[in-house]
Amino acid sequence: MDFAHSSSSSGSWKSLCNVVEYSGIFDSEYRQPHSRCMDNTRVALRESIRQVLDQRDRTNIWLNGLAGVGKTSVAFTIAEELKAAKRLAATFFFSHKHAQKAAAIIPTIAFQLAIAFPRIREDIVQAIENDDSLMSPGKSHADQMRELVIKPLQTLQFREEPYAIIIDALDECFSSEEAARLVMLLTDTLAGPGLPFIHLIFTSRPEAHIRTVMPSGVYEILLTTRDEDTMQDVHFFLRTSLDKTRTSRPAIFSQPPIPWPSEDEFETLAFKAGGLFVYAAMAINFISAVGHHPQERLDLLLCEKSTVGADIDQLYRQIIGTSEDPLAHCRMLTSIIRLYEPLSLAELQELFHADQKSLAVMLEVFSPVILNDGVGNVEIYHASLRDFMNDPLRSKQYHIERAHAHEHIACCCLDFLVRQNLLFPPHRPYREMPYAFRVWQSHLRRAYPSSKLRNLLALFAKKTPPGWVQTLNNWDALYFASGNLRFARWVCLSLVTIYNMLVKDHVLTVNCSEMDQGSGRHCGYMASS
Repeated sequence: MDFAHSSSSSGSWKSLCNVVEYSGIFDSEYRQPHSRCMDNTRVALRESIRQVLDQRDRTNIWLNGLAGVGKTSVAFTIAEELKAAKRLAATFFFSHKHAQKAAAIIPTIAFQLAIAFPRIREDIVQAIENDDSLMSPGKSHADQMRELVIKPLQTLQFREEPYAIIIDALDECFSSEEAARLVMLLTDTLAGPGLPFIHLIFTSRPEAHIRTVMPSGVYEILLTTRDEDTMQDVHFFLRTSLDKTRTSRPAIFSQPPIPWPSEDEFETLAFKAGGLFVYAAMAINFISAVGHHPQERLDLLLCEKSTVGADIDQLYRQIIGTSEDPLAHCRMLTSIIRLYEPLSLAELQELFHADQKSLAVMLEVFSPVILNDGVGNVEIYHASLRDFMNDPLRSKQYHIERAHAHEHIACCCLDFLVRQNLLFPPHRPYREMPYAFRVWQSHLRRAYPSSKLRNLLALFAKKTPPGWVQTLNNWDALYFASGNLRFARWVCLSLVTIYNMLVKDHVLTVNCSEMDQGSGRHCGYMASS
């Protein structure tokens, strides 16, 4: 996707570009490495989707299936084909890996429409010039859709070609309610009169709240792990990938390469993968990891018998089991999963300063399930790993409680602030501040109140300059300072004294009357004049 527009000096166009969520665009660099179907796989499935998309009507498609069956790869490949044919209107690929905002969805779609159809770009710009609140986070999605998408598209109503908008991973949307509202908004508005033929393609897990709002007549495609075509495609992927591993390691397999693996070993691995592409992909990552003998890694995967195929939990436990200190490394992994936004390797090394060795070893041991090229953000390979680590019934002895993960991150944030002398915020935009400064209070609010955390918080309070809260007036002092009081009181029973140290310049006045709120307590606060 070409994000730049030729010699555009329009303030309205720039305001649109500034709110676009580029990580939602299917081929954005933010989404590297891109997940696409291997050649000669998903052939029948992709053909059935193309047949629907070639119809000059508004039939919508819902591709659904369990985590790991390859929905995003199919959506990406279809998007590539449509873009090459100049029939792709827009995409939005949801992902927990990116800090995506609900307010950016419709502007991102409008931006892509302006790129795909230059004729309507000026209509979109004019709509923003007429009402610049269309770019506001508080603007209703219905107003944005009407002014930025529907009205401009009406000028294209006589187009002969059918187009498509692809919305991937609805289940990774901000909430089930938000996902349902988005489906209803898109299907209702794009079905109206006076518009070109636009097919909507949705992908998600088969969740009830999404099924409820899917319009009647939607073309539903259910991907399963037991579908014969899918299992054949997984077999093909495994065979091709293992052959590549064999031929690329001549020092191990000699030259010319000897046959590998044995047919029995291959069939056992294929049974374990079942029809789950994510299992097959991570198994290949594990087997072909640099610095390890592929046969030894294959033996590790095959040593534990499986009674069912596509057992992703068993694969995750086997990979974790290769660690010499699995609990420490699982704590680090869970901490990365619990971050509110992905960070680069350098940022993680700064944040987890005291645990840099553990971080480095964890990234190496868990490399089959973590994306880390040393340059971009460190991210988990697939959302199913997050589901696995968050569910104690699945991760079992490797489970790390959410409160303990937040306690670890909060301690690292406080240590970072004290160590980097960032207690007194420098004069630069908020979004450019280090992660620890921006979100330490959010992690603290959810953290287990360990003695280590309380000691760090006491040190933090002791070293905080008296004018720190006063300085925060530049960045909405009430939001930061009063919020700090709320979570500090919740985490540590003795923090009223610490907070008074922070606000001894009387910028805020504390109301220490405690109010029961369910299972916790809350300390009221108010701004002082």
